Amino acid sequence: MAESKLAPKLAPFEATSITAIPGIAEAARTAFRSHKTKALEYRLVQLRKLYWGIVDNEAAVIEACRLDLGKPTFETYVSELDWLKNDLIFITGKLASWMKDEKPDDIPLSWKFISPRIRKEPLGSVLVIGAYNFPIQLSLGPMIGAIAAGCSCILKPSEVAPNTAMVMKKIVEESLDPGAYSVVNGGVAETTALLNEKWDKIFYTGNATVGKIIAKKAAETLTPVCLELGGKNPAIVTKNADPRLAARRLLWGKLYNAGQVCVSQNYIMVEREIFEAFIRELRKAKEEFYPNGTKSSPDYGRIVNKRHFLRIKKMLDDTKGKILIGGEVDEDENYIDITVVQVNDINDSMIVDESFGPLMPVLVVEDVEEASKYFDSTKLDVYQSWNNL
Repeated sequence: MAESKLAPKLAPFEATSITAIPGIAEAARTAFRSHKTKALEYRLVQLRKLYWGIVDNEAAVIEACRLDLGKPTFETYVSELDWLKNDLIFITGKLASWMKDEKPDDIPLSWKFISPRIRKEPLGSVLVIGAYNFPIQLSLGPMIGAIAAGCSCILKPSEVAPNTAMVMKKIVEESLDPGAYSVVNGGVAETTALLNEKWDKIFYTGNATVGKIIAKKAAETLTPVCLELGGKNPAIVTKNADPRLAARRLLWGKLYNAGQVCVSQNYIMVEREIFEAFIRELRKAKEEFYPNGTKSSPDYGRIVNKRHFLRIKKMLDDTKGKILIGGEVDEDENYIDITVVQVNDINDSMIVDESFGPLMPVLVVEDVEEASKYFDSTKLDVYQSWNNL
C-alpha cells in the first residue's frame, strides 16, 4: 500500500536488554508496594495522561498499523484508537463508583453485627503480553484495566508487529509514571525473561500453544492468568436464513483485518437447499464491497508477515475443495484475496486448523442436525485445549 506523504517517521524496532528486565520488574513491584498506585486520583491522572498520549500519537499509530498489517485508516480508528479512547472516557467516569465498598446482598444473622463490606483491592504487579492482529487495542486495553484496578503493569507487545510496539513504548514512556508502567520489547528470549519474574497476574492474548506455555509457567507460582485464545468457531446458515444478509455479514467478518480476527468464523456449514443462493450473494457482496477488487483497495489489509502468509497459503494449497470465489495470492505483498472454497470433508486442510486469515471454507450439510454433529466432532479439540491449560 502506498506510503502517506505526511506519515510520521517511526523509530526502528529495538529489543529491551534482557539484563534490564529484572530491574524493570522490580521497579513495578516496588511502585505497587509503595501504595501510590492505589489512590483514586493517581489512577485517574494516569488514565487521562494515557488518553492524551494516544491522541497526540494518532498519526504514528495509523502509520504503524499500516506498516505492520496494511491496516486501513478507518479500521485503525474503529478497532484501535477510538476503541481505547472510549474505554478511557468510560472508565474515568465510572472509576470512583467502582472503587467504593459494597454491602453484601445476603449476610447470615450471626455476622450482621460486624457490618461486613466487600472491598476492592488491586492484585499487585501485572504482566500484559499483547497480540499482533489488533496490536494497540489488545495491548493497551488490558493495561488500561490494570491501571484502573490500581496495579502496576509491564506491557510486552507482540514483536510480530514491530512498528506498533515501538509506538506504544513511546506513548507509555511519555505519558505514564515510569516506575509503575513500562514497555518491554522483544521476542521469545525477552518474554521468557519476563515469565521468570514473579507477577500477581498475567494477561495474554494469542494462540493456544503459547497460552499453554504461559499457563504452565504461571502455575509454578500459582499466579492467576487471563488467556484470550483462538478457536475454530463455525457459522451455520440454515435454509430459513436470508441468504443476502447472511452472505454480507459473514463476508464482512472475514474481510475485517483481512480475517485476522479470533472471533471471525473459521468455516461455514450451509444447508443444501440454500447453498446456491448463498454463494451467489457472496459474489454480489464482494463486488459491492470492492468493485475494483481487494488488492487495489486501500480498505483491505495484508497478512502480518511472510511466515503467516505461507501458513495460510499452505492451507489453500493443500485443500481438496473447489475454489468458488477469489484465490489470488501475492507473496511479495503478503496479500491473500478473500477466498471461498467448497470443501467436502470436515478434516480438510481449510477446517482442521484455525486459518486466522481471509479463507472461507463452506461445507454443505443436509440439515442442522448434521451440522451439529460436525460441530461436536471438532469442538472436542477446543475442550481438550482448555483442559490442558
